[in-house]
Amino acid sequence: MTNVHLVGGLDIAELTFFAFFLFFLGLVWYLRGEDRREGYPVEDDLTGAAHGGTEPLFFKPPKSFTLPHGLGVVTTPTANDRDELPSNVLPRVWPGEPLDVTGDKLTSGLGPASIAQRADRPDLDMHGEPRIVPLRMIKHPVDVHANDVDPRGLPVYGLDSGKAGTVKELWMDRAESCLRYLEVDLAGGAGTVLMPITMARVSRRGVVTDAITGAQIAGVPRTKSADQVTLLEEEKIQAYYGAGYLWATPDRAEPLI
Repeated sequence: MTNVHLVGGLDIAELTFFAFFLFFLGLVWYLRGEDRREGYPVEDDLTGAAHGGTEPLFFKPPKSFTLPHGLGVVTTPTANDRDELPSNVLPRVWPGEPLDVTGDKLTSGLGPASIAQRADRPDLDMHGEPRIVPLRMIKHPVDVHANDVDPRGLPVYGLDSGKAGTVKELWMDRAESCLRYLEVDLAGGAGTVLMPITMARVSRRGVVTDAITGAQIAGVPRTKSADQVTLLEEEKIQAYYGAGYLWATPDRAEPLI
């Protein structure tokens, strides 16, 4: 059987290859445009000044999203205010130089402590109710399985074995039926803070976090409400513990070699 040629020296295999190449090129162009429309910043590394935004081949027009439960409309990226840059950042000398901050690094808003300016309201479930709440706010019976250790009443320690307080309550994600936070009652009546369950190790001897020291637990960002946590508050709490893996102790910020 002889080869079938459609036009000149092109055959079906070559046409298929060229069609795939053009499709893939268009896909990459489309995705890169969506990157920029969905908030991917194109800005100067030193000054933070925005680049572009009007070139139709590389930037897409803003997109609007209607939020559920009557929470309004959000348009990204140009119609909303940009997140504020941390004010405690030391100036860089050349592009690509690692950033450093002054003051408390765990609340600096930089690197592992960086946050997004999420809405300062609770995350909602499908019924429009706060999604993450303490067990005391849930009407139907919810408890820890008999085969697991109930953390309530157990002491809480930091990575240096320093005691910060005791576990007062458990906070549950009602949408996914899982624990999200431990509510820690600080020693000396200093109030309560939340500890992500993913950064805690629970045993019968107590609760230990390897993210921050016992003294630093008292500095965890607080919630405005005793029974709710907002999206912005969650962002700050997670960033505080996450920054501890680099900045909780001086030796963590140094290279291994």
